Amino acid sequence: MMTQVGFLPDETSSFVGRRAELARLDTALATRRMTTLIGPGGVGKTRLAVRAARAAADRYPDGAWWADLSPLYDDALLLPTVSDAVGLADHTLRMPVEALCEWLSDKRLLLVLDSAEHLRGPCSHLLAELITTSPGLTVLVTSRQPLDTRGEHVVRIQPLPVDGAPDALQLFEDRLRAADPNADLEAPGDRAAAADICRRLEGIPLAIELAAAGIGRHTVAQLATRIGTRFDAPVDAEDLTASRLDLLADDSLWPRRHRTLRTTIGWSHELCTPLERLLWARLTVLRTDFDEATAREVCTGGPLTPDAVDRALQGLVAQSVVQWDGTRYRMLDTLREYGRMWLTELGEERAAADRHARSFLGLARRAHDGWTGPDQISWYHRISDTHLDLCAALDHLLAHDVTAAQEMAGLVGFFWACCGHLSEARGYAQRALGAGPVEGAHLTRLQWVLGVAALLQGDFATAEKYGALCTATALYDRDDDGMLGATYLSGLTQLMTGEPAAALEAAERVLRMTEPGRAEGEPGSSGEGQPGASGESGEPRPYGESGEAGEPELSEWPGVPGASGEPGGPGESAHRLRCRLITVFALTALGRLTESLPAATALRRSCERGGEYWTRSYADYQLALIALLQGRPEDSAAHARDMLAGKHRLRDSFGIALGLDILAAAIAAQGAGAQAARVYGTGHAYWRMVGHPQRGTPELGAVRENCELQARAAVGDEAYQRAFERGQADNAEVGLAAALQSGLQP
Repeated sequence: MMTQVGFLPDETSSFVGRRAELARLDTALATRRMTTLIGPGGVGKTRLAVRAARAAADRYPDGAWWADLSPLYDDALLLPTVSDAVGLADHTLRMPVEALCEWLSDKRLLLVLDSAEHLRGPCSHLLAELITTSPGLTVLVTSRQPLDTRGEHVVRIQPLPVDGAPDALQLFEDRLRAADPNADLEAPGDRAAAADICRRLEGIPLAIELAAAGIGRHTVAQLATRIGTRFDAPVDAEDLTASRLDLLADDSLWPRRHRTLRTTIGWSHELCTPLERLLWARLTVLRTDFDEATAREVCTGGPLTPDAVDRALQGLVAQSVVQWDGTRYRMLDTLREYGRMWLTELGEERAAADRHARSFLGLARRAHDGWTGPDQISWYHRISDTHLDLCAALDHLLAHDVTAAQEMAGLVGFFWACCGHLSEARGYAQRALGAGPVEGAHLTRLQWVLGVAALLQGDFATAEKYGALCTATALYDRDDDGMLGATYLSGLTQLMTGEPAAALEAAERVLRMTEPGRAEGEPGSSGEGQPGASGESGEPRPYGESGEAGEPELSEWPGVPGASGEPGGPGESAHRLRCRLITVFALTALGRLTESLPAATALRRSCERGGEYWTRSYADYQLALIALLQGRPEDSAAHARDMLAGKHRLRDSFGIALGLDILAAAIAAQGAGAQAARVYGTGHAYWRMVGHPQRGTPELGAVRENCELQARAAVGDEAYQRAFERGQADNAEVGLAAALQSGLQP
């Protein structure tokens, strides 16, 4: 069960020294609103910030939260990244900065922004607004330079001391043993040689770690000699390596006073084999952590075969150029910068970006195909975890391959629209539609994404518009999946605006007409006479206007409640499952509970067979609502907790907010007023997280009102208010963990 408040990166290696700096930072965090930890690349700012934030986290009731800014290639991604970091999944049409300011306004939390130097201006502007509007917010920033924000307190971090203190030597020895547990400095002269290495490297932690990684190819004494020779020699204008290092050095990133680190990285680069160097350069196009398969897709080409990528990757890990945490690989931003310089020198920037975009388009295709299946959760998390890479790939494709961009925006937009990132879903879909002509399934998906994103943002007029456009496109293309998707969008819009009868009628008709296995020429088939086939006028005809007579009764229709046999199966498409969900919602809204109960049960079973969690959790939600309306609050609570568990796995804050409201009502109906009030308060915290007051279909208004009345009657107004405020004040994840505990509590 999730109980941790906030998120800080794990420390995967030993932490050495820094007692004085930690004390200064602790004092700064206790007394200052904004502290910027500055120092050159590789000096250990990130590690120190993690340790300081972890030590101070208990002072912040709403937790300590971390945002890594180093992968951001565009300041447009700053606000979404910070919003994600603090748990905000805004579903409104407000300006993102306004939503973030409101979300943080009553919070007491620590926000850490790591590696802000390349976004100094945007970060300074954002933090000025956040600190002004959020009195309980404390900010810690790491950067190579101050942000120059009003009220900023600067703490400068120096390299580890190398004279009179053991810290640098201890770090060298720790990293030596991490690479080889049998390694030590016990041979004659080794300790003195190691101390000399640390002095030559001026105590810069990253330089020391890179040097320690080179021991596998040299003895400590040999390493000391090589480093001494390199650092003692004057820079020779004729020396190719030295001159290129100087040529590549951007003084804003690699000031000359930090030549030690630059030279050490250059030396590590020389120790690499040619293929390791090439892989180092090509990996820099990746914005997020990666696995072997991604490295092969993005970096294979020319002399780097897939097998060569695997071997070179392990070589880079052995030399501490790439880090491995047991599941994923990552590269420090300082080393990434160096590799990116060499990528430019090699003239491979465009080719690397092309491979990167192709790789993540492939990921989007596989994720889309795997949505209805046993790996749905893992695919969603892959899309979520690679968000910055997907954005970078889309930006590249919009500039260089519009057709591929239109396909990709429709594919990933589905994930973003269903479970968050609404602004990105809508923005990229609009850009893709405006980038050039688009037709077929790509057009239908883009229209669907725009409509669903607008609907979830409360923009019902736009949702209705794109539902109609999506329907027309699918009809013209005779696209069953497109028609099912369009009907889901239009039906959900009708449900949200109080028209369940219209939603039910359309969903039932389209489910029947797109039933798998129908005979050629039947409604929805690709033969002549299909609804939507062009008549003499050449215009598509809408479903239901084919001139057919004598439509069967509801109980005879496949795919709807009361049909003979159970609808669906392991191969049932996500579009069809979602369209069936509309019928369940509509039947419940119309009070036809004896029909909606078997329909919801059958839908849940179909989802379970196919490994579909997103629709399944909404089927659980409907089962909870139906049970509550039928006077079975214990069953309702059990279904609501099933729904919440599924939505938590999908990180769907909107769905969690809905589920908590129903769970609170079920608990209130059992007489546990204080527990219901606390769960209801946690629900309000999630509604704030998505930026909306309580949303949902109109019939939920009476359910929520009755929940509060029953809970207040059970424990009294004062006790109700205390419990409700406790639920609101709880960290959202902690509150959800408490709500998921089964059974009534006193």
